[in-house]
Amino acid sequence: MKNKMNSSRWLLGLLALGCAAGPLLPQSLSAEVSDADFNALKDLVQKLNDQVQSLRQTNQLVQQQHTQDVQQLQELQTKLAQTQQTAAAAEQKSDAAVQAQSQPALRAPLDEASVNRNFQILGDAEVKYVNADHQNGSLLLSDFAPIFLYRGGDNILFEAGFDTTLANNAPSGGGYTTTFNLSFAQLDYVITDYLTLCAGDLLLPMGTYSERGAGWLNKIPEDPLAVDALLPGSGVGAELRGALPLGDAGKLFNYSVFVVNGPGSADGTGNAGSLDLGGNVGVLSDGSTQANLHNNPGGGGRLAVFLPFKPRYDLELGVSAMVSEWDNAGSHLWGAGVVDAALHLGPNLELKGEYIASRYGSDDLGTINQYGWFVQAGYKLAGLNLEFPGLNNMELVGRYDSLHDGLGTTTDRYSIGGVYYVTSALLLEGYYDFINSTDPTQPSNQLILQISYGF
Repeated sequence: MKNKMNSSRWLLGLLALGCAAGPLLPQSLSAEVSDADFNALKDLVQKLNDQVQSLRQTNQLVQQQHTQDVQQLQELQTKLAQTQQTAAAAEQKSDAAVQAQSQPALRAPLDEASVNRNFQILGDAEVKYVNADHQNGSLLLSDFAPIFLYRGGDNILFEAGFDTTLANNAPSGGGYTTTFNLSFAQLDYVITDYLTLCAGDLLLPMGTYSERGAGWLNKIPEDPLAVDALLPGSGVGAELRGALPLGDAGKLFNYSVFVVNGPGSADGTGNAGSLDLGGNVGVLSDGSTQANLHNNPGGGGRLAVFLPFKPRYDLELGVSAMVSEWDNAGSHLWGAGVVDAALHLGPNLELKGEYIASRYGSDDLGTINQYGWFVQAGYKLAGLNLEFPGLNNMELVGRYDSLHDGLGTTTDRYSIGGVYYVTSALLLEGYYDFINSTDPTQPSNQLILQISYGF
């Protein structure tokens, strides 16, 4: 570029010199330069001048680009130095953490603030009104069921649930009686992200209803017939449970294995009428203590798979079973199996159900075979996208359940009604039951109204 500029300057100098010397030439020599030659020379000078201007502009652009490149290089060098400092600080923190973990930790005493932060009270409360045929309508139930949760550390959890109800003492006495029962109480130790050890009075994973559907979560004020009659709600013992991921799409394999005392005999005999699914807790009514009413404990487990399709669209399928001695002599076995399923199709539609079968041996009636099931569906009217006052707060719910107790009684019940959500935790429920039973004491229909609050 510099050579081109020097050449241009040299040519311009020669032209200027020639123009200056023109008058000094002889008259005959000047006359030989025609107008055409002069104009051509003039055009050449103009072109050379344009080239010089273009070269100057190009040189300015090159200087500007060079300046920008230098600035960017300086910025990159500054960022590199900052990154190196951050990496060095992170390495120092990591080394300090490793050293801290290698030394025994000293547990600081718990202050009041940390205790309150690790302690919570959850639960629900219900008030129920029932009007059945051939009976007087009344406020049948007032129930308060708190659940206490305590976190003792990163790996230790404790939970206990209680149930407080009011019962009318008539016809055997006046006034009322308040009952306060322990529903469950268990200590959980998180071994790994995929395994937890539980011990205490456990909610047994026989199906999913006892763990996920009781209280205000049920949406229907009554327990399914088969769940209430054929399965123990809880048991004293120990359990290993957890979940394993199946790929990266949120699919899970759930599992649980438990050992508990199992059912027992209400009167010490092996007769069919003495089977007690929830009474074998180790302490007799006279205050004496026994490890178990029969010689060997019972055990069981549940296996399930959870399959999400997309957010709020999922399917869960599970199978569970349990077997145990039940009479005091240990001569008869009780066993039960459950198949459960739950399907969610968006935020508004839910379908779920369980099939339950059980059998046990007895001294007086031989083998007793029992079975039952329930199917329940719920649809939130918000899915209709209709702008009608109060409509989006309503959910229609229906359930069919059946029970065959193996002792000659069969009951089928159809429940239809719905829920109005005052808030997400305050529910107004109303249902009408149609009941067909071989038990003459059962009503043929009844109206149930309930206010439920979960906290």
